[in-house]
Amino acid sequence: MTDPIPLDLARLRRTCAECSLQMLCLPAGVDADDISRLEAVVQRRRPLAKGESLFRTGDPLRAIYVASEGTFKTVVVSAGGEEHVLGFHLPGELFGLDAVGTGLHRCEAVALGDARVCELPYAHLASIAAQVPSLQHQLLRVIGQSADRDHDHVDVLSRRQASERIALFVHGLSDRYRRIGRPADDFHLPMSRDEIARYLGLVLETVSRGFSRLHEDGVIEVHGRRVRILDAHALKVAASGCEDGIGPHPHKRSRA
Repeated sequence: MTDPIPLDLARLRRTCAECSLQMLCLPAGVDADDISRLEAVVQRRRPLAKGESLFRTGDPLRAIYVASEGTFKTVVVSAGGEEHVLGFHLPGELFGLDAVGTGLHRCEAVALGDARVCELPYAHLASIAAQVPSLQHQLLRVIGQSADRDHDHVDVLSRRQASERIALFVHGLSDRYRRIGRPADDFHLPMSRDEIARYLGLVLETVSRGFSRLHEDGVIEVHGRRVRILDAHALKVAASGCEDGIGPHPHKRSRA
């Protein structure tokens, strides 16, 4: 095995610090051959502007993606023209897996703001993963995380009250920010209230009231799209559907 190359590792830390594949290249002892294989498969696309599509429904599977900057939503549009949001994808989270089964994308990925992505060409990825066991292991892990998020979304839509859905959304987003190394108790919502409503299967007014109630109860502080979690335990309880057991909060706040 060849010696590690510290300079390459340092560069990868700067460029991939928030990538969901970071554990492949950051640990000490990664050898030069593995690094070169990883660099060979990753392609950086041009920046995407807000509202621009990365792929559309029916497009063939060419790659899976990791946002290096910015956030994406995946959506489907009904025959009547109504948009349904299937998911939000933060920096460092892998997406585009919807096409793995059929070879065609079943949804559209849209940038919520200026964004950049790393492409992992699917044909080459499978070949390199077979040669680099650590890559194969990490891919399985992030694919599992994606499946978990899909399952959680179905659970939210099928069994939870509106207040639970909103609290669970904020709680889950906090956990995801923590996972990618971002502040988990003070963050900016990259999506609009309307997009949150379309994701949670609610109407806009219900989502706005839900955020206002959490704000008034002193669970979170909301200013526009900025959310600061003030009482993580109360948020977790509200997300579990047991908010009646929280009791009155000593510091009620004005409406968001």
